[in-house]
Amino acid sequence: MGLLLHVLGDFALHDRHDAVPAGSGGERLLAYLAVRGGPVTRAHVAGALWGDSTAQRASSNLRAVLSRLPRPDGRPLVTATRAHLRLADDLHVDLASARAAITLLREHGDAAQPGLLDDGLCADLLPAWDEDWLMVEREHHRQARLHALEALSAALCRKGRYDEALRAALASVAGEPLRETAHRRVIEAHLAEGNPAEALRQYETYRRLVRDELGLTPTGEIRALVARLLGRPVDREGSGDDVPGLRSA
Repeated sequence: MGLLLHVLGDFALHDRHDAVPAGSGGERLLAYLAVRGGPVTRAHVAGALWGDSTAQRASSNLRAVLSRLPRPDGRPLVTATRAHLRLADDLHVDLASARAAITLLREHGDAAQPGLLDDGLCADLLPAWDEDWLMVEREHHRQARLHALEALSAALCRKGRYDEALRAALASVAGEPLRETAHRRVIEAHLAEGNPAEALRQYETYRRLVRDELGLTPTGEIRALVARLLGRPVDREGSGDDVPGLRSA
């Protein structure tokens, strides 16, 4: 693969295996266009990136950044017209691949495609950046990828691919440790593989976490998963009891 732009996790721009420096202004411009995913008016880009400047100054800043963008092997990173900007067609963006994987799972629930778990579903959108225009987009991607990971885990379980199902479910837990649906997918994968002790351990981990962090108890849905193992209800509403056989922290 030639030109590759990473905006999931840390920003990075590569030409084959070589890092390409873009400068702080260039990084912001490339990231913004990657997030938008299509042509954007120059005025919109300038306003988003330099909103605290006058329109004239913002437009001047944009022209300056465009003029300084690197051109690996003479290839432009941005296609520019008088009115619009967009990323070059030969610039591969990891966020675009992640969005395609999320759409695939949402529409088809297809868990057979190789590399789906690694296709940007385990990283947030530029988590270290503090840009106003990025906040909503970051949360949107986070929620979309967590839902996709849970859907992927369930699909992999149905296919008997339990190791991959657990990886997907645990990646969702890592993305949001207090997310009950993610813990449920982990428990379901353990049960499907025939590991009830692992399922109980995961339940107890989640039960203590929501108790200590939020003062809550798990919902009936997740309690029912482990109750079937024990032959009686566990962690009844208002009860502080641990799951029998598992020591509390």
